[in-house]
Amino acid sequence: MNRPQRLCATVLLASLIATNAGAVDPWEATPSTLTERQLPSLVQYYEALHADPELSRLEAHTAADLARELRAAGFDVTEHLGQYTVPGQQGYGVVGILHNGRGPTVLIRADMDALPVEEQTGLSYASHKHMAGSTGGDFPVMHACGHDVHVTSMVGVARVLAALRDQWHGTLMLVGQPAEETIDGASALIRGGLYDRFPTPDYALALHSTSTIPAGTVGVVSGYALATSTSVDVTVRGVGGHGSRPEDARDPVVLAAGIVMQLQTIVSREISPFDPSVLTVGSIHGGTKRNIIPDEVKLELTLRTYTESTRAHMIQAVARIARAAALGADMPEDRLPIVHVIETEQAPALFNDPKLVARIRPVLEATLGTAQVRDYPRIMGSEDFGNLGLNGKVPVTLFWLGVSDPAKAVEAERTHEPLPNIHSSHYAPAATATLRTGVIAMSTAALALLGR
Repeated sequence: MNRPQRLCATVLLASLIATNAGAVDPWEATPSTLTERQLPSLVQYYEALHADPELSRLEAHTAADLARELRAAGFDVTEHLGQYTVPGQQGYGVVGILHNGRGPTVLIRADMDALPVEEQTGLSYASHKHMAGSTGGDFPVMHACGHDVHVTSMVGVARVLAALRDQWHGTLMLVGQPAEETIDGASALIRGGLYDRFPTPDYALALHSTSTIPAGTVGVVSGYALATSTSVDVTVRGVGGHGSRPEDARDPVVLAAGIVMQLQTIVSREISPFDPSVLTVGSIHGGTKRNIIPDEVKLELTLRTYTESTRAHMIQAVARIARAAALGADMPEDRLPIVHVIETEQAPALFNDPKLVARIRPVLEATLGTAQVRDYPRIMGSEDFGNLGLNGKVPVTLFWLGVSDPAKAVEAERTHEPLPNIHSSHYAPAATATLRTGVIAMSTAALALLGR
C-alpha cells in the first residue's frame, strides 16, 4: 500500500470510529473495542511505513503522514517543529493537541526515525530503500528499532482517545519526535519551542518495542530504566609513511589498536562493579592502502552509565589513556590524539517516576491481565525521551512493548537462543498482536491520568 492509499484508508476509518463511538453508550466504548475495530487499517499503515523508512533528521514523509492522521482524528496539528545545532537543518517534529476541558496535560511521544541498516527479514513489506544521510553518503534504511510500531500505535491512540472524549478531561499532547537515533531530537524539539508554544505537560509517556518479551505483553520498570549516552570521537594522529619503512613513521594504526584495548580497562579496573557502566568502540577507520601508513585513525565511542560523576570520570579516562599511549609511542606533542565529546549527542539516564508507574501499572494489569504486565530490568541502552522531562520537572515513564511471536518466544526460551532484537537487520515484530497491545496499553495509561 502506498502513502496516499494508506492515508485514504485510515482517514475513512477514523471517521467511522468517531461516528460509531457517538452512536453508542460512551461507557460501552473502550480502548479494546475501538482498537479492534481499526486494527486492519493500522496494520496496513504499519506495513507501508515499514517499507518506506527515513533516516534521522530526514523524516519528511513520515512526519507529514502522521500530521494528516492526527488532523483526521480531530487534533490541532503543528508541523516542522525542531531546531538543531546545525544551521539550516529542517526540523520534522509533529505536535497534535486535543483540548477537552479543564484537567491535566498528558504528553505521549512516538519517535519516527529509522536506521542505516540493510533489512534481511524477508518480509513481503520489507524495506529496500536507500537514501542519503543528513551529512551525505548513501545508506540502506530500515525500521530496525521499531519506531514504525511507535508511530502506528500513536495513530491508533489518537483515534481511540478522540472517540472516548466523554471519558476524560484535560489536554492530550501527541508528539512525533524526529532524530531519536542520533539522540538529539528531543532537545531539538525543546529548542524549537515545544514548551513555549505548547503547554508544559503534567505527565509524559512513551513506549518502546522489544523482542525480549512476547507480543501481547508489556514490561514495566520503576525508577532508573535506561542509561546515559555520551558520544565521543578520538582522532589518533600519527606520522604517515611507506609500509615498508615503519621506522620513518609514527604508526597511528598500531597506536589506535593499543588505545582500544587499554580503554577496556576503564570499566573493568576504574569503576566499581556495583556502578553499571559500558564503553564500546563501535567504529574504527584509518588508512587507504595496505602499504601506506596513514596520518590518522578515527575511533567512535559510546559511553553508558547511570550517574553524572561516573560519566565525567569515563570521559577524563578516555582522554588520559589516549594521551598516555601516544606519549609512550614517542608521538610529537603536536600529533597527540584529539578527544571530542559530541555535546549534541547526549542523553540523560531515563528515570521512570515511581508515583507515575504506580498509577499506570494497575490499570494496565486490569486491562491486559496481570500475567501480561511484567517487571522489566533496567538496561544500558539509552533514549533521549528523558530530555522531555526537563531534568525531573515533568514526571515521565516509558514502558516496553513486546513484539515477538509468542510461539517463537517460547522456543527461544527453550533453546536459549535470543530472537533478533532492536538494531538487528532481522528485527521483525509480530505486527497485529504488537499494535493491538500498544494502542490499548497507551490509551489505557492516558485514561488513567485524564479519566473522570
